[in-house]
Amino acid sequence: PRMTGGLKGLLQLSLCLVVWTVPIDRNQDPPHEERAEENVDTGLYYDRYLREVIEVLETDPHFREKLQTANTDDIKNGRLSKELDLVGHHVRTRLDELKRQEVSRLRMLLKAKLDSTNMDHVSLLKQFEHLDPHNQNTFEAKDLELLIVTATKDLENYDAERHEEFKRYEMLKEHERREYLKSLDQEKRENEEKRIEELKEKHRQHPKVNAPGSVNQLREVWKETDGLDPQEFNPKTFFNLHDTNGDGVLDEQELEALFTKELEKVYDPKNEEDDMMEMEEERLRMREHVMQNVDLNHDRLVSLEEFLKSMEKKEFNNPKEWETLDDTMPVYTEEELQRFEAELRDREVELGRRVEKLQQEQELLKERSKALEAQKREYQQVKDCFQLVANGDVQNNLPAEPPQNLPQHTS
Repeated sequence: PRMTGGLKGLLQLSLCLVVWTVPIDRNQDPPHEERAEENVDTGLYYDRYLREVIEVLETDPHFREKLQTANTDDIKNGRLSKELDLVGHHVRTRLDELKRQEVSRLRMLLKAKLDSTNMDHVSLLKQFEHLDPHNQNTFEAKDLELLIVTATKDLENYDAERHEEFKRYEMLKEHERREYLKSLDQEKRENEEKRIEELKEKHRQHPKVNAPGSVNQLREVWKETDGLDPQEFNPKTFFNLHDTNGDGVLDEQELEALFTKELEKVYDPKNEEDDMMEMEEERLRMREHVMQNVDLNHDRLVSLEEFLKSMEKKEFNNPKEWETLDDTMPVYTEEELQRFEAELRDREVELGRRVEKLQQEQELLKERSKALEAQKREYQQVKDCFQLVANGDVQNNLPAEPPQNLPQHTS
């Protein structure tokens, strides 16, 4: 399938399955005006390297032309990387420079680990899959292939990692709550538990949340965000209004922006009972729900055709009420919480050992410093003595009275 969007499509998505996308056919409609693109971090530890490689490749006309005939599989499988041999010399030179900079950055990250192991830099660099560690000076076709394949794989797993991160956040919050309650006497503990329950109940008292992607949800955005008459709702116009970068598709960030009004019904940063981390988890759940029902070819982009087809479904016009996180909490089991708390205890023990070791090393350094100072003073005394001899001042500096306890001579 042909794809739409610019070469920077990946950098506009937090979670995009495809690394590069193909520009739309400019002959169909007048081109959109150039719009400022947000500097979105993909969340990858090599995000800057990926970003800069994309920007450099965009400057080569031949590479851009090949993109127009590429399909999803060509890009995801790295076959497009063979075209790297045909790009201009100045592009290759800049890519070489970027790779050397990335290798240097990775070396800095590995320095601490290198100091504690006998491994060399090449062995450690093999841990990173987004570049060829055997060639650290030039950017070759294999580097482009590895970068595409690795970014694709990493971004596929990114949603699951976000859910897992949220689960750990919730478990830590519950752990701290229980520990705090343990520190209180019975009366204060009962008051605190009552206060927490009141906050939870207050949080649950919110307006009905429309199912994301449903007719009610989209009409509300059309009215409240776009300022248009809900009776004149037009799906194609709606799609074009919210395709903010004008690339012919709704990417995941553009979709998530549509849920803001629904989220504001449940979460307010000014309210103690509303947790903004939970709001972002809710946003992710909403986006996954829409993608599951609308994204027919699973490229994690919503085309106009897919968008219009979704409106023909029964769920669009007669959706079930959306179940918020309140209805699914907690997101962990008691067994998972116990394992998490065991991990925390183990970590505290390990940190305690490290602190003790550092304190011992600090004391040792102090003792060595004192010994060095003593040696320095002795050295200075010897140096002063030799200086006196050299200046012939030994006699003048002898004691005025003879030493005591010497044997007395009699005449």
